[in-house]
Amino acid sequence: MIPFSVLDLSPITVGGNAAGALRNTLDLARHAERLGYLRFWLAEHHNMPGIASAATSVVIGHVAGGTSTIRVGAGGIMLPNHAPLVIAEQFGTLESLYPGRIDLGLGRAPGTDAVTTRALRRFAPAGTDTFPQDVVELQAYFREAQPEQLVHAVPGAGLEVPIWLLGSSLFSAQLAAHLGLPFAFASHFAPDHLMAALHLYRSDFRPSDTLGRPHAMAGAQLYAADTDEEARRLVTSSQQQWANRFRGRAGPLPAPVESMDGRWSPEEAAQVSHMLTYAFVGSPETIERGLRAFIETTGADEVILASQIFDHAARLRSYAIAAEVRDRLST
Repeated sequence: MIPFSVLDLSPITVGGNAAGALRNTLDLARHAERLGYLRFWLAEHHNMPGIASAATSVVIGHVAGGTSTIRVGAGGIMLPNHAPLVIAEQFGTLESLYPGRIDLGLGRAPGTDAVTTRALRRFAPAGTDTFPQDVVELQAYFREAQPEQLVHAVPGAGLEVPIWLLGSSLFSAQLAAHLGLPFAFASHFAPDHLMAALHLYRSDFRPSDTLGRPHAMAGAQLYAADTDEEARRLVTSSQQQWANRFRGRAGPLPAPVESMDGRWSPEEAAQVSHMLTYAFVGSPETIERGLRAFIETTGADEVILASQIFDHAARLRSYAIAAEVRDRLST
C-alpha cells in the first residue's frame, strides 16, 4: 500500500474565522487518523486571509494533542524565516510531548509576498540564501550534543526529529539528494518541474545515516464527491480563490458556484487550470483512475493530498473517498 497523507492549509472560509478553521483542522486530523492516513501536515503561510496556520508549530501541537497515532508535522516550515536553533527547540519540544509522531518538512520559499518577507526577515541581509547551511545546522541540533558544542537545542538534542526537504523546483531536490533526506514535491500547486525534480533526486541520491535509499512524496489536490458533477462544483471554491490571487485580491475561501462561466477571463482560466494540473476532481471512479495514473507516472513512495473545500462535511467526505481509493489501489 502506498501511504496517503493530508496537507491541510486550515482554510478560513468566507463568513468564517481562524478559530473555526482551526477547529475544523483538528476534526479533519481525527477523521484522517480513523481512515488510516499516515501523516497530517500543516503549512507556514503569512499575511494570507484564507489560511489559519501561520503559527505552524503551535497548530501542530494543537493537532498532535488531539490525536493519538497519526504523524503530525510541517509541510512545511519556511526555514529562511527562522533561526535554525528556534526551529530545533520548537520541534524538540513537540517531539518530547508527542514522541515518534512529529515530522519537520522544510521549505526555502518565504510562504508570503515580498513586503511580508521583509517584515519576517527584518535582520537578514537582502539577497542572501543560506538555506543549505541552515538545514545542516538544524540537523546538528537534533543529534547528540558533543562535548565541545557551545550551543544546544534544549529540548532537541539527541531526538533525531525526521527532516524532509520540500520543493517546487530542482534546488531542494538536489539538496535532499546530497544530504540523503526524504523529499516532497509541491506538485499540488507547482506542476512544472515534478518529473525532472524526482529524476534528479533519485539519480543523485547519496545514502545517509537516516535514509538508505530515495524516498519521494508527491502532492496533489483532491476534490472527491459522490458524482463528477458535485466534485466539479466543489472545486470552484479553489478556482475562485486562485483567480482572486492572480488579481492581487487574496482572501478567504469562497463558497462554491454552479459554474465559473463569466467569473474569470480566458487567461485567468488557463492560469488556474495550469496550477491545478495535479488536481483530481470527480467521483470515486474518476479519482481512482486519476490517482492510479499519478502514482504510476511519478513512482511516488507516498502521496499527500490537499483538499480546499468550502463545506467541512464535504471535505471530510472527499478524504473518505480517497481512503477508499487507496485501499482499492493496494489490492
